[in-house]
Amino acid sequence: MKEQFEMVAKTFQGLEEVLAEELRALGALNVEPGRRMVQFEGDLEMLYKANLCCRTALRILKPFYNFTARNTDELYDRAKEFDWGSLMSVGSTFSIDTVAYSDDFTHSRFVTYRVKDAIVDWFKDRYGEDKRPGVRLQGADVMINVHIAGGNVTLSLDSSGESLHKRGYRVAQTEAPINEVLAAGIILRSGWRGDCPLVDPMCGSGTFLIEAALIAANINPGVYRKHFAFENWKDFDSALFDRLYNDDSAEREFKYKIYGADISPKAVEIADRNIRSAGVGRMIDLQTKPLSAWTEAPEGGVLITNPPYGERIGSDNMEGLYALIGQKLKNVFKGYHAWIIAAKNEYIPKIGLSPSEKIPILNGSIECELREYIIFEGDYKSFRREGGRLRDIDEKKAERRSERREKKFGRLNGERHGNGKFHSDRKAFRDKNRQGGRDGRSRERDFADKRRERRSDKAGEPRNKLEERYSPRGAFRPGRPGQGRTFTSDRPLDADRRKPDSENPLALRRNEDALKMLSNKQPSLPPFRSRRKNSDND
Repeated sequence: MKEQFEMVAKTFQGLEEVLAEELRALGALNVEPGRRMVQFEGDLEMLYKANLCCRTALRILKPFYNFTARNTDELYDRAKEFDWGSLMSVGSTFSIDTVAYSDDFTHSRFVTYRVKDAIVDWFKDRYGEDKRPGVRLQGADVMINVHIAGGNVTLSLDSSGESLHKRGYRVAQTEAPINEVLAAGIILRSGWRGDCPLVDPMCGSGTFLIEAALIAANINPGVYRKHFAFENWKDFDSALFDRLYNDDSAEREFKYKIYGADISPKAVEIADRNIRSAGVGRMIDLQTKPLSAWTEAPEGGVLITNPPYGERIGSDNMEGLYALIGQKLKNVFKGYHAWIIAAKNEYIPKIGLSPSEKIPILNGSIECELREYIIFEGDYKSFRREGGRLRDIDEKKAERRSERREKKFGRLNGERHGNGKFHSDRKAFRDKNRQGGRDGRSRERDFADKRRERRSDKAGEPRNKLEERYSPRGAFRPGRPGQGRTFTSDRPLDADRRKPDSENPLALRRNEDALKMLSNKQPSLPPFRSRRKNSDND
């Protein structure tokens, strides 16, 4: 049996589940998504396949050493205990990348230096002062990743080398191209697998178009790369990797077209060069065309696009551009599922449509939202009356309502509708309260008695929580410091309130002013007649 070991695949926030599904499809074991990463298990073949086939992975790490350390000296000592000769030789080169989430290790660069010193000193102790592997920042034979969480230290081998988003097909780019991994993740997140046309009316350098073509034809994204870091490892299996690299048996024919366009002739030229470099030109229809010129669209397609954000690139009228997007979606792309990634700013609401889904996502350092718009003819009620459904939207809403209900009542998912026990238990509890407790009195009566007892407590002690909650707004609540008005000891609460008007200077001034005003006016109301007197005469 082949050796199984643990691996970690890094990815972007929001794409963890997509990457997990990719790994499961490849045959990975014990797949567990985390934050910006997915843990899984497999053998050497799985490590090669993950690098070659995963569209949403940034790099694949292979952990090889775990320990705890609370300071840099302890980090050095523990790192030096490892047998570094098993990973590299004296003539090798290595690099170290550090990520630290710890109060004890606040400087990742210093951590890098201490681990480097441990490796170098290990070789010096065994082979002499001048016998040591070299340090190289780029293109090293062995790339080591140091991950620190609290006091837990994990050393891993980076099997990818350069980030996997660098496919190898891009020969030119526009000013702000979308990352290849992010583009592939959005396409996979949309559910598109090449079973209908796809449109990107603002394609830029063509990343969405190319990644969609690779997905539609099931071409592995790693076949364009010239090198992976694991090819420098001591246990590299060249025959196994060549077999996986040259295996195109899973590729398929794409029956539709991918349509791309951009207002910029320069961007279209760059996109065309990248498309030709990837060898997918036969699947893509590319043209120079502004969004305003779209008057028709292929039937039953999916639209995925990344419009300008107004930060790095934009137009003179960003609000007008986003309003135009909404207009074209409603009037041209009817029957489409549209996925738009845009920055969380004042422009995206100008689309004027209600998204069926909003997914927070990072595009570089920019906080974005991936929004899905489902376009149909007429109003929603008519659409539903005709038997239309918005692709799992109703189920999503029902699921969200159920989750809110479960959270509100503190119940676990599935408990409510499991075997009926929950309902029976709840009914028994309700009947018990209705019939009374051990003393035969009702629950409501017990509560009323307790409430009366608490009302008779001494002043200054905390009252019943429900009474506090439903007390009139602004009412004074003794025993609750920091809330409402505060009264000093020389001003009792009721002293001013209970003074008669004859002793209260404020009341005297108020009454004097009122009398002056009334003295110059005639009464406008008829004389007061006692109703009691009239009732006595009856």
